[in-house]
Amino acid sequence: MTKTATKKTAGVLGDDLALNAQQVTGVKPARELPVVWAVAKGSMLNKAILVPAALAISYFVPWLVVPLLMLGGAFLCFEGFEKLAHKFLHRQEAEAHKKELHEALKNPGVDMKELERDKIKGAIRTDFILSAEIIAITLGTVAGESIGMQFLVLAVVAIMITVVVYGLVAGIVKLDDGGLYLSQQDNEAVQKVGRGILWLAPYMMKTLSIVGTIAMFLVGGGILTHGLPPVYEAIHHFAQGLGGVPEIIVPTLANGVFGVIAGTLLVAVITPLQKLWAARSA
Repeated sequence: MTKTATKKTAGVLGDDLALNAQQVTGVKPARELPVVWAVAKGSMLNKAILVPAALAISYFVPWLVVPLLMLGGAFLCFEGFEKLAHKFLHRQEAEAHKKELHEALKNPGVDMKELERDKIKGAIRTDFILSAEIIAITLGTVAGESIGMQFLVLAVVAIMITVVVYGLVAGIVKLDDGGLYLSQQDNEAVQKVGRGILWLAPYMMKTLSIVGTIAMFLVGGGILTHGLPPVYEAIHHFAQGLGGVPEIIVPTLANGVFGVIAGTLLVAVITPLQKLWAARSA
């Protein structure tokens, strides 16, 4: 059951990994691992809150599990399409923000400790949302089991995911340092490996982000289609008529397309409301 739950949370894990690795960029190299550790502790605290809350929902209001899953799937699709829209429609704004951050880091008057605290707080907030989605998907996987089994699976998934994600984040943020160290060794073969790592590191970050976004649509769309029986049955009835490999691939692709459509509609509706709320608050 833990294995099944982990597979279903793959989309969120990819995005969690990419987002957290990006969150700690801009920190001084000597402070990268302490920042990752601080965020990892915050992540464990998030899950210590979310797991009991999920169990309480499962025990007292089990009918709420499916709507929460649907809400989580919709959030994944919304966030995935929002990332695409921001990348392609607001490219200049993103570049300007990156440039401002770069200049701020060069300024000796900038309080690096305050910047570090802000990064940690932002990463923990992001982790709470993604952890809630992971716990919701896991809960949906074990909803029919006893409360004791639900607790065991939720606890194992929560601990395992935190260790794996933040272990990988720590490795990714120190990858360039490892490559630099190897490139300065006397052995020519080791130097080549180091230079290869230095070349690979930025592409790995980009790949993680792309794979994470694609997985968000696949997982989010899959959750939504499962919660809408007519759509789910139509997709699988069409796929069964194809047979062979297409029968396996088509439902996954259809889930992704449904996720993109859902994300498009949600961004079209929610973004104007967000701007209206921000204008009223100002």
